[in-house]
Amino acid sequence: WFGRSNRRNVTCDWKKGDSRRTSWDEDERQGDVDVVWGTKIMARALQATRGSWKNRRNEKEGWKPSRRVNVAARAVLTPGRTQGKQQERRESVKKCRLITAIKTPYLNNGKFDLEAFDRLVEMQANQGVEGIIVGGTTGEGQLMSWDEHIMIIAHAVNNYGNQMKIIGNTGSNSTREALHATEQGFAVGMHAALQINPYYGKTSEKGLITHFQAVMDEGPCIVYNVPGRTAQDITPRVVEKMAEHPNFLGMKECTGNERISNYAAQGITCWSGNDDEAHDARHQAGATGVISVTSNVVPGVFAKLMAEEDGELATKVAPLANWLFREPNPVGINTLMAMTGLVKPVFRLPYVPYSKELREEGVRILNDLGLDSVPGVTEVRAMEDEEFTILSRY
Repeated sequence: WFGRSNRRNVTCDWKKGDSRRTSWDEDERQGDVDVVWGTKIMARALQATRGSWKNRRNEKEGWKPSRRVNVAARAVLTPGRTQGKQQERRESVKKCRLITAIKTPYLNNGKFDLEAFDRLVEMQANQGVEGIIVGGTTGEGQLMSWDEHIMIIAHAVNNYGNQMKIIGNTGSNSTREALHATEQGFAVGMHAALQINPYYGKTSEKGLITHFQAVMDEGPCIVYNVPGRTAQDITPRVVEKMAEHPNFLGMKECTGNERISNYAAQGITCWSGNDDEAHDARHQAGATGVISVTSNVVPGVFAKLMAEEDGELATKVAPLANWLFREPNPVGINTLMAMTGLVKPVFRLPYVPYSKELREEGVRILNDLGLDSVPGVTEVRAMEDEEFTILSRY
């Protein structure tokens, strides 16, 4: 029932005199139907299907059903929208200047700390952040089950979907998994999906185009190009082909500002994926903005950098951005957010905190920038190694 959005015919046996509806008017079958109504249809059809097994037992005992009906059940996963509304929704995402790749905080047992997550998102909204990536690399979607993944997207949508854009990272190196996760993400209301190119088991350029076209058929998507992680560049030739699809929103581009500038000249929306280059990408290369890691701790600073050109402020925050990437992301941001008390010092393996020496350097850098740049934080500590909880099972 949670497959592609289409109409399914279910053969059901109902008892004579059953008052439940067995058909829907054609005008109700056509067009868009919202999630709640689609769910009611599916529930009725499933209930009827279960009833058919009971009736078959009754047939063996001499009872015969009075009639046999076909129920047309359309499993609609996304809220209904007109073409104009869909276009408006796409354009609203494309205008976001600052999108934070939000950190997923954990309880001591490794489960999600939703109270801490809510505090983080509220801080982002209050500081001018326009959207968040949920379950991305920074949010450690790679360490989540798909159930966890869709749940945290749904939680973000239900609590903050009216305040900012919720973009779920539902990409995968398996097209089948990417389709399933993306369908579920749109079913719970995310505004757009973030899609990665298939990694490890890499494919050809034709395979890339076909993969992305398949997921874009599900809804609006930002495509993420980060060759340092996938070991495969999404070339301009592939991007230009993808840009023909109506659900292509743009690129999160990590190969540098020259590539971004070339895309911008063609009218292709881009967000910088490199915090240290984001200011110049926005004001010189033509990027719409940035999808940022550093904005987890200094959202107001990055909101200012995206709103107006300020080379002095960009230079001031650069040491922090560079420190956060001294080891592969999300190690740095996990460590710093624990040091500031924004989240509990809990790590899911294979991630472990920075060394004590690096943590002490981080304390100096953040104090130099000014703790007033970090909302809700009055102290940053290097911490002792034994204060961190590192979990292999959760």
